[in-house]
Amino acid sequence: MLFKDIAILDEDFQYQPSKWVATEGERIAYIGDAAPQDPDRFGRAYDGRGKLMMPGLYNAHAHAPMTLLRGFAENLPLQRWLEEKCWPFEAKMTPEDIYWACLLACAEMARYGVVGFSDMYYGTPERARAVTEAGLKANLCEGLIAFEPKPYAEYPIAAQNEEYVRTLHGSANGRIQMDYNIHAEYTSNQQVCEDIVGIVADKGLRLHVHLSETEKEVRECRERHEGLSPVEYFAGVGVFDVPCTAAHCVWVDGADMDIMQDKGVFVANNPVSNMKLGSGFAPIPEMLERGMSVCVGSDGMASNNNHNLFSDLYVMGLIYKGNTLDPAVVDPRQILRAATRTGALSQGREDCGLVKEGFKADLAILDVTGPQWCPMTQPAYNVVFAGDGSDVVLTMADGNVVYEDGAWSGVDVERAKAEVAERAERIISEL
Repeated sequence: MLFKDIAILDEDFQYQPSKWVATEGERIAYIGDAAPQDPDRFGRAYDGRGKLMMPGLYNAHAHAPMTLLRGFAENLPLQRWLEEKCWPFEAKMTPEDIYWACLLACAEMARYGVVGFSDMYYGTPERARAVTEAGLKANLCEGLIAFEPKPYAEYPIAAQNEEYVRTLHGSANGRIQMDYNIHAEYTSNQQVCEDIVGIVADKGLRLHVHLSETEKEVRECRERHEGLSPVEYFAGVGVFDVPCTAAHCVWVDGADMDIMQDKGVFVANNPVSNMKLGSGFAPIPEMLERGMSVCVGSDGMASNNNHNLFSDLYVMGLIYKGNTLDPAVVDPRQILRAATRTGALSQGREDCGLVKEGFKADLAILDVTGPQWCPMTQPAYNVVFAGDGSDVVLTMADGNVVYEDGAWSGVDVERAKAEVAERAERIISEL
C-alpha cells in the first residue's frame, strides 16, 4: 500500500505531518516527505489526510479465550475469582469453544489496533488456528498448573508442548511463536520450574509467567520458601536466565527490581485488570526510571472486560500521577513505546513495533478528525488521553490489512459473536 499525505508517530514517537509511507510485502519500504519513485508499484493508494499512523499495538499478556467469561466472574478477589469462578468454568470448555472465543478476541483486538499478543491459555492448536485466520501475530504458551510433586516430563503437557513447538513454532510465516509457561509460583513446584527452564534454554525459546500479582501471593511464597519473594524464588531456580515476560509484578520491592533489572525481565503491566481485581499498582514509575523493559497487557476478559488496549494506556497514563501525587510521572511517549516497541521485543520480534523503514508493516491508522483530537498541540498526549481504540480505522499486520472501516479480512465477526454467546450460555448452564 501507499499511504499518501499521512501524519505519523515516527520511531522516536514524535509527530511528523504530511508523510508518504509505502509498504511492500510485509515491510515498510519507504517513508518520505514526497511520493516515492514509481509509486504505482506499491499498489493501492490510501488518502492519509485527517489520519494518524502509529505502530500497531502489542498486547503483552492476554488469555484470549477468556472472552467466554466476559462479565461472568465479577467483584471477587483474585483467589476466589480463580478457584470459585474461572477454573470451574474453564473445566467445561471444549477445543471448539476455545477456537471461537479466541477468534472473537482476535477480531476485537484488531478492531482496536492490536497486531500481536502474548497468550497464556489452553487449546494451543485451536488458538493458533484462530490467530492464523485473523491475520494477527501471537506468542502462545500452553497453561501449566503443576501441583503434583513430579518431574515436568511426567505431565502430559510436556509431550504436547514438544509437538506444538515442532508443528506450530514459526508457522503462519513466523506470525505464530511458541513460548513455554510457568503459571505462577503458587501453581508450580521447583523441579517443574527447573525442568522447563532447561527446555527453554535448550530450544532457544521464551518463557511467560505470572509474578507477584497480589500481596497474598508474596506473603505465602515467603512462608513456603524461607522468606524468599516470588522474584527471589524464581531467580534461584533460573527462571530469569532465559528470555522471560513476567505479568503483573504488582508487589515487588527494590530488591526484586534489582534482580529483574539485572536479568532483563520484561514486565507486562496490566493496569486495568490489577485495579479491577483489587490487586494494586505495579511500581511502573520506578521501573521506567531504572530503564527496565515495561510493556502493556489486557489480561483476560474476566478481569478487564475489553481488549481495547487504548483503555489500558489511558489508565496507565493516569493512575501513577494520582498514586504518586506527581503529575509529571510517566510520559505518554513511554506508554506508547511500552505498548508497541517494547511489547514486540517481549515476543522476540526485533524488527517490529516502530514506524521505520525496513521494519514489519504493523500499523494502526487513526481518524483524528473528531472534536476530541483538536487541537493537536501535543499529539502523543492526544493519543493517550484523548484518543480511543474506536478511532482506529485500519489495522495492518505484516503488511496485510486485517481490519478496515468495520470489516475484518479473516473473521466472520457476526458468526463468531453468535458462537461465543451460545457457548457461554451452555457452559454457565452446566455449572
